[in-house]
Amino acid sequence: MVEEFKVAKCRLVMNLKDSKDIKVQKAGVVTRTGRKWSAGATVSKAENTLELQDIVGNICVGKRGLGVDHFQQWSKAEGKEKRDRIVSVVRSEEEQQRKSRAVELGQQGSWTRWNLPERKITWTDLWKMEPLRISFMLRSVYDTLPISSKLCRWGLLEDPACSLCGGRGTLAHVLSGCRVALRQGRYRWRHDQVLAALADILEKERRQKRSLIEHRKPHIQFVRAGEKGPPTTTAYHVNVLTQAPSWEMRVDLNKRLVLPDLVQTTLRPDIVIWSQQRQKVILVELTVPWEEGCDEAHEKKAGKYQELAELCRHKGWNTWLFPVEVGARGFPAQSVWRMFQKLGLTGAKRKAAIKTLAERAERSSCWLWCRRDEPNWNPDNSKQ
Repeated sequence: MVEEFKVAKCRLVMNLKDSKDIKVQKAGVVTRTGRKWSAGATVSKAENTLELQDIVGNICVGKRGLGVDHFQQWSKAEGKEKRDRIVSVVRSEEEQQRKSRAVELGQQGSWTRWNLPERKITWTDLWKMEPLRISFMLRSVYDTLPISSKLCRWGLLEDPACSLCGGRGTLAHVLSGCRVALRQGRYRWRHDQVLAALADILEKERRQKRSLIEHRKPHIQFVRAGEKGPPTTTAYHVNVLTQAPSWEMRVDLNKRLVLPDLVQTTLRPDIVIWSQQRQKVILVELTVPWEEGCDEAHEKKAGKYQELAELCRHKGWNTWLFPVEVGARGFPAQSVWRMFQKLGLTGAKRKAAIKTLAERAERSSCWLWCRRDEPNWNPDNSKQ
């Protein structure tokens, strides 16, 4: 609400300042916004920021090369474009202030330390959600759920211990760290819920008819000095599933995976997709960890199954290994996005798949939260 108020006042200042009526421009109208904040000063600061960007020029971000991004100079902007750029600067400064405030909060701002992509919730999604699910989603991210450790801190409970194992009952403990819940299979049940959704997505992609494509290294065409090169095209991402005419798939649901006759090993990844005809195999290992531990889980699973991947390659199989993570509160890691891209899911299809996995993990964790104090766990009664 504060951001929208400031944006509206800044737009009013710019409309009066850039009015086509000279009398309006010189009238000296002052936009009142209170003592703590001035719309005119904010607009002037935003203009100075954009002028500085003109001086600095286009900056390369990440792995993108020179000239990839289009840089529009502030000095050449006019009319609506000029106002929109000032509004974008005002919004970015408000976002930076909110993040700075969140970093100062030890527990409620823990999400600022996640190395995970953002999860966007639309108004349409909110209208379709149940009130309990909305409450769990928001309060679990900001760690404000009434867990025993929080109730003890608030003076509403004397003992902060977990009702199952006796450990300190934090939200991370209940959703991913309780040894009794682990022994009873609660976390395994949530893992299988997400794995079933992932298997359905990959099964639909596996069954699609596609033409066989032989992937080759891209041809690099050099351009002489002073000459203009050919127009650049969008880079084509290698689709692993187009490298074989048919694939088979097996999933380790309820610990029933029987590995195909590839190699002799005791390891058992969650999903195995292979083509006997082309000697190609895809290994997928899913983890549903606490969001702060996604990077650690990725390194652990990558190291665990690297030996299996090397053994498959030694036997003549072209092997891809995908250790992927979906956070317990419904935040898929970047590894999930990369896996879908490699397997041919791009654009809206990939976003829909990511949304499905996020909702399945979040719903499962919400169910575990609601049953956190029940001593007996029966997965047959945990249908959503």
